[in-house]
Amino acid sequence: MRDRSSPRRPRRPAAGPVPGEPGRGERGGIVSGVCHGTLGELYQGPLRAGPEPDIAVVSFPVDRHSWVCFTPGEAAGPPRRPPLGEKSMTAVRLFLEHYGLTLPPGDWSTYSELRVGVGMASSTADVVATLRCLFRVFSLPCDLEVMLGVLARIERADSVFLDEFALHLSGRHRVVRRLGTGIGFHTVFVTEPGTVDTAAVTSRLLAHYRRRGEEYERCLGDLLKGFACGDAAAVARAATVSAALSQEVLPKASFDALLAHRERFGADGVFVAHTGCLAGYLFTRRPAAGVKCELSAFFRSLGHQCSFAQGGYG
Repeated sequence: MRDRSSPRRPRRPAAGPVPGEPGRGERGGIVSGVCHGTLGELYQGPLRAGPEPDIAVVSFPVDRHSWVCFTPGEAAGPPRRPPLGEKSMTAVRLFLEHYGLTLPPGDWSTYSELRVGVGMASSTADVVATLRCLFRVFSLPCDLEVMLGVLARIERADSVFLDEFALHLSGRHRVVRRLGTGIGFHTVFVTEPGTVDTAAVTSRLLAHYRRRGEEYERCLGDLLKGFACGDAAAVARAATVSAALSQEVLPKASFDALLAHRERFGADGVFVAHTGCLAGYLFTRRPAAGVKCELSAFFRSLGHQCSFAQGGYG
């Protein structure tokens, strides 16, 4: 029997990861990075009225994600081409150059619930997930400034690098105001055919913003007041105004029908991917099963299969 009067031998603390050195994942050495996407924007327009408008966005986060995994280890056979996209591979190179690191041997794998080119921030989410994975590979704290610096050298970006709403200058990669996590919506949306190249339509957008600057400024003011008060219905109304203004320059085929039938379904607002192909309804309360059936039939009558998803955070 052990002598209870004798002190226990102190346990030696487990060695932690060494920053800057390749770490090991929780199981089998696998390390993962994850990032949510968006359902377009609740607002996209100028930050303020004026002759030289900046493109400001309040992205609409959705509970759908992009995953990037890295499994360290020597691969058998000839080297395999990484499954990462071109932008994510650029992010890997810029990350390693910034820290002066060398990636250990291993394999990348990816998976995404986000469709490409429709307004779900798929490429930005891929890049952010890749960077989050790299921070974990090397046991480094996730540095937002480093992430923004990498994104700035790759593309105009949505604010999916934050886990909250934000008013964000997408071209300058600058967060103007954090808007918190108090607002959330139930959504139903469709994806119209085609894709939109944001860079190709930027000049048209800026010309439109100059023409309608005062309307956009009022819209953004109402949206920010809604966030400040935690009033989801007010945010939904402002999002509808932003979507309607976008319709003048990058129209969605289903938008007029959505707007005309909004009250019939009890929706609080309409949202779109301003430079994408998404359009849908915002609900501050979960639609009942019967309403979902009616919504499905309605969107099918427009030639689309609808999807339901949780947007925001509240």
